[in-house]
Amino acid sequence: MVDGSILSLLAAAGFVGALGVAIKYFGMVRLIAGYDSDRVTDEEGLADFVGTNTLYVAGLLAIVAVVEYAEPLGDSDLVWIVFAVAVFGLTARMIRGARRYERPA
Repeated sequence: MVDGSILSLLAAAGFVGALGVAIKYFGMVRLIAGYDSDRVTDEEGLADFVGTNTLYVAGLLAIVAVVEYAEPLGDSDLVWIVFAVAVFGLTARMIRGARRYERPA
């Protein structure tokens, strides 16, 4: 039986995935935190870059849900440590990479 934490992870993956699709494929750059239309020089490039990385985060959430369901590591927190490091790494990549699409201040 699937418990609530697995369903919560899958719901979070769906929500983050929907945001990623909205940004990447529908160009909804307004969903990006700190978006300033006056400074952005390439909206399409920014949408593609941030949307792709957001989809990576959604994929990570789905993978964590599968690993939590299968429990190959028992009660180990290793999957959550790897997840946290990966999400922080992707976040840093998005912040630094998004600067390529902005005009210098």
